[in-house]
Amino acid sequence: MPTERLLATCWTTAGDASPLPGDQRSPVPIRERVEAAAAAGFRGLGLLHDDLMPALDGYGSGGLRALLDDHGIVDLELELITGWWNAEPDSDRVRRDLLEAAAALGARHIKVAPDVTDGPWEHDRWAAAFAALAADAAEAGTRVGLEFLPWSNIKTVHEGLGLVRAAGHPAGGLIIDVWHTERAHTPPADLAGVPLEYIVGVELNDADAEPLGTLFEDAVHRRRLCGTGTFDLAGVIAALRTAGWHGPWGVEILSDEHRRTPLRQAVAAAFRTADAQLSSRTG
Repeated sequence: MPTERLLATCWTTAGDASPLPGDQRSPVPIRERVEAAAAAGFRGLGLLHDDLMPALDGYGSGGLRALLDDHGIVDLELELITGWWNAEPDSDRVRRDLLEAAAALGARHIKVAPDVTDGPWEHDRWAAAFAALAADAAEAGTRVGLEFLPWSNIKTVHEGLGLVRAAGHPAGGLIIDVWHTERAHTPPADLAGVPLEYIVGVELNDADAEPLGTLFEDAVHRRRLCGTGTFDLAGVIAALRTAGWHGPWGVEILSDEHRRTPLRQAVAAAFRTADAQLSSRTG
């Protein structure tokens, strides 16, 4: 039995789909994804907006929630809100859709991203915009988690923490992905000092010692199953437990190999290797 609940993030069950530019929709029917996650042992599931909306069209919010409940899926993660710092029609549409779905489905949190261009940005304006987004999330009965990215304008856990602290809303916090902390050369011990109230979600994975290609390319094509790369997962898990985090632990596997592997086999391997890391580091 797993020591703590695990959540299969959207790409872990998406089959041959990725966050590369273009059509990001999963070719796998939602029922198959839920069944694969549940069969592997996951108690949580992530869904991308592009996959969530067809699922709602097909099942309705009540039917989709029933599908999740019938398979023991407790924790639901929705993504991804971008451009929340500007009034852009596409961003506003996704924001509205995800907030409405979160309220209807009882989603645990919504993932949001920074600006993937590393240019100047107005800290105070962003803090105010994030506070407003968090307030909307609280109204919907959920939280928003900012996933800092080492190729973006918010590269590290320290920069992300500065923004959410400045925003000052309890429904806003961080998604801490070990890939991003390791590639940003953040010592795991630094994670132990992140106040628990600012941790919305955690994601586990692994990778080789050095990235190949750009950081984005490496993140999308060459992540590894937990324990099969060089990341200090023991240090990360220990640090986050020191901070008070005990799940759900997201598992985000993005790689060409993962996408080529039959779905149930790929999802089962993602669960098994992540759970092994957590189980060996209890206490």
